[in-house]
Amino acid sequence: MFFTAITDVVLYGVGAGANVPVVRALAPFSQLVTLIPSLAVSVRRLHDTGRSGWWVLFAITLFVGPITLLVFTVSNSKPGRNQYGPNLKESGAVAAYAA
Repeated sequence: MFFTAITDVVLYGVGAGANVPVVRALAPFSQLVTLIPSLAVSVRRLHDTGRSGWWVLFAITLFVGPITLLVFTVSNSKPGRNQYGPNLKESGAVAAYAA
């Protein structure tokens, strides 16, 4: 969702400042293209912390929702295996990707 916000600022800002209708027309398309992947990454991160993916819908509420979701996503993963799968940090899978 953070990437979507950055692309919106860039596309809407450039489109409004330069008065280029083509650039402004790309902004809604970029939102649609990045919506599903950003939701999938958010749900995966919530699963890593042991929470349900339905918490993503809490971001719709003003102020409290996005802040709560930010706290959930930056918190450390739960140790061990949870109902969504093993902790990738502990299994060494992250080290394999980083190498």
